[in-house]
Formats: sequence, C-alpha cells, structure tokens
Amino acid sequence: MRIWSLLLVFISTASIAQNEGVEVQRSRLLLLPASTVERSAGEQYGHLMRQAAQKNALNVDKEQVERLRRIARELIPHATRFNQNADKWRWEVNLISSKTVNAFCMPGGKIAFFSGIIDQLQLTDDEIATIMGHEIGHALLEHGRARMSEQVLKSVGITALSIFFNLGQFSAELLAQAANLAVSLPYARRHESDADLVGMELAARAGHDPRAAVSVWQKMARLSQASAQSGGRGQPPQFLSTHPSHESRIREIEANLPKVLPLYRKANT
Repeated sequence: MRIWSLLLVFISTASIAQNEGVEVQRSRLLLLPASTVERSAGEQYGHLMRQAAQKNALNVDKEQVERLRRIARELIPHATRFNQNADKWRWEVNLISSKTVNAFCMPGGKIAFFSGIIDQLQLTDDEIATIMGHEIGHALLEHGRARMSEQVLKSVGITALSIFFNLGQFSAELLAQAANLAVSLPYARRHESDADLVGMELAARAGHDPRAAVSVWQKMARLSQASAQSGGRGQPPQFLSTHPSHESRIREIEANLPKVLPLYRKANT
C-alpha cells in the first residue's frame, strides 16, 4: 500500500463552528504528537533567530518590534476559539531586518515578520493584524503539524503503523528538516482559505478591520506585477510562494466579511 494511502488512516477532519464568526476545518494528522512538533519547531525558530542576531538583523527597529508585539497581544487572547491548547503556548514575536517579503507562525506560536513585508507593502496596523492572524491560523489549525507528519512519512518510507509505534526513532535532524519544510512549502488551498478566515476573525475580535485582508492581497498582487515587469531583475515576493494570491481568494474573503464585521463593530463599541 502506498504511503499516501496509509496517510489517510491518521487523518481526521473536524469542523470548528462557532455561534458567531467563521467556520473552518482542522485536519489532524496523528502521526506526530503536538508536543513533538512544537518542540522541534521551537528549536528551529530559535536557530533562525540566532542566525539573524549574528547578522545584526534581529529586532533592530524597536518601534516596529513593539508594534508587532502589541498587535500580537491583541490577537492571542482570541486564539483558543480555534485551538484550546493555544493558551499554553510560549508565544514569541520577532522582527528580522530583511528585504524579504514574508512572515510566518511556526507550531506553538513562534511568529516572525521580515521588515520587507512591512516596508514594501506599507502595512497599516489592520493589515498587519490580518497577516499575523492568517499565520497564527495555520498554527491553530495544526497545518504545520500535518505537513511535518507528511514529510516524516515520505522521508522514512515505511508503513504508517510501524512509524506510529516507533516515534522515539525519529532523529532530531529529520524533525528539523520537517520543521523547516513546514515554513517553506506552500499550503493546500483549503488550508490557505481556512487560515484567511481565522485571520479575519482574530483581527475583528481584536478590534482591527477585517476588510484589510482584501487590501493586503491587492497590494501583494501589485507588488508581484511590478516585480514581473522589472524585466527579470526582480523576484516575486516570497510570501506568494507559500501563500498564492488569486482573485477567487479575494472573493472568498469578501463573501465572509459579513460573518466577522459584526465582531469588529462589537470590539469597538
């Protein structure tokens, strides 16, 4: 039996529906325990931050760092609506000075923004909140855990049942590689859509205008177009390699705004 067939044995999909707000799906791949994934992701995150520090590129702009951390403090209290374990995570928010247009949240609440995404898109607080909420959404819905498990399955290449009962045999190197891929590889379309919706709701509940999700993708599309028109001298924003932008994506965001705008208005009354 092929690995991808065996993979289905370990996946269960649960709908997360609220009395108010959005409805999303959380896929659980039970091969790797959440604690294992979060520990490995935390180690890789720490490694990335140490590398940035060695280049004098970590948290250089104190005003922007505090801006990011303030917005995170506003979003995080609402995270348990999508994952009850989020209140136990050791959240971190850091800023890396780089022209790279990117941001991510690793499993366990490890958030990083690159200054390029803030500067090149001239992000407002509301836009930062929707991007950060989107990245947090991937972590809350355990998309990184699922991806890491898939990578381990593909790398080990033995039956899923055998892997499940021999978790201790996974090397730190293998888990580190899987954690890196959890950040660098593109998510499935359903994952992207659900992360969009979670990000909108988190932003709205925190008092940030969820309509900013539309302007973010409009800005990203313009930046990508400008890059493409540079005669090959520029490269598309890295953010687009892992978060593909489509007109249908904006339409879906707009279609779900009526579910979150009341939360935004309530947060600001």
